[in-house]
Amino acid sequence: MSNFNSPIRLSSSLIKHLKYRVRMGSNPLLPHSRSFTTTEGHRPIIVHKRSLDILHDPWFNKGTSFSFTERDRLDLRGLLPPNVMSTEQQIERFMVDLKRLEEQARDGPSDPNALAKWRILNRLHDRNETMYYKVLIANIEEYAPIVYTPTVGLVCQNYSGLFRRPRGMYFSAEDRGEMMSMVYNWPADQVDMIVVTDGSRILGLGDLGVQGIGIAIGKLDLYVAAAGINPQRVLPVMIDVGTNNEKLLKDPLYLGLQRHRLDSDEYLAVIDEFMEAVFTRWPHVIVQFEDFQSKWAFKLLQRYRNTYRMFNDDVQGTAGVAIAGLLGAVRAQGRPMIDFPKQKIVVAGAGSAGIGVLNATRKTMARMLGNNEHAFQSAGRQFWVVDAKGLITEEREDLDPEARPFARNVKEIHRQGLREGASLVEVVQQVKPDVLLGLSAVGGLFSKEVLEALRGSTSTRPAIFAMSNPTTNAECTPEEAFSIVGDNVVFASGSPFKDVDLGNGHIGHCNQGNNMYLFPGIGLGTLLSGSRIVSDGMLQAAAECLAAYMTDEEVLKGVIYPSISSIRDITKEVAAAVIKEAIEEDLVEGYREMDSRELQKLSQEEIKEYVQNSMWSPEYPTLVYRKE
Repeated sequence: MSNFNSPIRLSSSLIKHLKYRVRMGSNPLLPHSRSFTTTEGHRPIIVHKRSLDILHDPWFNKGTSFSFTERDRLDLRGLLPPNVMSTEQQIERFMVDLKRLEEQARDGPSDPNALAKWRILNRLHDRNETMYYKVLIANIEEYAPIVYTPTVGLVCQNYSGLFRRPRGMYFSAEDRGEMMSMVYNWPADQVDMIVVTDGSRILGLGDLGVQGIGIAIGKLDLYVAAAGINPQRVLPVMIDVGTNNEKLLKDPLYLGLQRHRLDSDEYLAVIDEFMEAVFTRWPHVIVQFEDFQSKWAFKLLQRYRNTYRMFNDDVQGTAGVAIAGLLGAVRAQGRPMIDFPKQKIVVAGAGSAGIGVLNATRKTMARMLGNNEHAFQSAGRQFWVVDAKGLITEEREDLDPEARPFARNVKEIHRQGLREGASLVEVVQQVKPDVLLGLSAVGGLFSKEVLEALRGSTSTRPAIFAMSNPTTNAECTPEEAFSIVGDNVVFASGSPFKDVDLGNGHIGHCNQGNNMYLFPGIGLGTLLSGSRIVSDGMLQAAAECLAAYMTDEEVLKGVIYPSISSIRDITKEVAAAVIKEAIEEDLVEGYREMDSRELQKLSQEEIKEYVQNSMWSPEYPTLVYRKE
């Protein structure tokens, strides 16, 4: 970890970066302190509204924190209680209310406490964005599972009933031919980050149609909290092309198009028009695709990735987090990461997330083996992929082309005592894998029989990754893993679980392999580098940075992912690694006043400094009224 208090000589480019802030009215400290105002800054903001209009605008509302001079300047005197409160006092009041209202906000016995918390936080978001993000950042471990997985899944399932105030934009099949003009309905002249979904595969919950907008909103909350993307420059998007969910098609209260999904060229035409529209208005925006069904996830990624600044978090983000965990599992065995290509891995699930992990993991192994054709083929032999029909082999008919490279040779598996369609239990028994990786979205798939079979692993410390979300879709629980396989197992999951008390003072650590470790840093690093694309090398650099974040002492205890409480520091490190890789690949074009030539001159520490000081923090700016 870097230490920003140590004196480090600044390059001319970073000095220029500071001078720019001085010209723009900010007040940086002396350079040797290594602490500067962020580029988002604390400069006064010009607003074109006053009085109640300001209080009703969550972007600018400060509530009881408006100073007396601002109250006079913005015609607020008399519209607020006379006592001016600090942000700390505001947060204290909110937290007291939150604890008191958690139970009162419930609709009844079926409404979980987590959903009550989401409602209360959402109301704060509607009133006061700055305070919302201040609360979220200060309590990220507690509230990340509320605004993101697993609670966001419940939110999406109930979104038509929870909808109160529009957030984001909705493009539908009915808007064909109008999207280029529609994008100008969004009030922000600058958008840095878009998360878009078509609602076809929300987490492991299936087709939720227009209600999937909740996942885009939740992801962008984490971009703001973890990466410091300015909340006024993010845009959640739902592309509604219909739904194949029969329940929603018959629901009179459903908010989306009540017709079956578009397919084939009609579907592609809608997505193409959307991409052209947003990149025409915001040429430097980054678009993250989220929760598209497998049949489209890979096609859209390949269609756009070399033309637009975009990536698919399910395919690429999940893969990066999995690779970091898999490398950590090797370290937990007391072996060097270079031994990773020797790991035998059984993968349950061949959807977009599963195939994405397989492709990225094979590339990582191949790089370690010499990065040639022989290395690539050798790496591919380390995987046994099991889907709903069993073990995938070359005998499989109608095999998804994306899964074909991982189909096992029939003669080879016969020698292992296996066959096409062999069950997961049989595969684990015969292969005796080092790693059992679940990306199936089938809760409880790692049954007692499967876990008992894993006890025969040839590894001294087998690893179980139950990565499917939300919690109900996890392939097994940590309690099941530790009680059946043994205390020495390394366990990771996609959704949060509590650590397991193994007795005698020993703890079974439950590592959350959450995509939020990577996607904020990938997005931030791409933004600040100005890279034209999100390359495989940038994604690989992000994964390797996360893998190296943990100390040897932590990893040997079975802790392979860091605490969510460190998410902003993790994101800073990942973003810096992404920028460094973009520089090495000659992809950078710069961001704002930091052009590509200046960026290439920065040392590793200066890149981290650049990232740190480009991250937005939730502080109330001074507001100045100017008539339009």
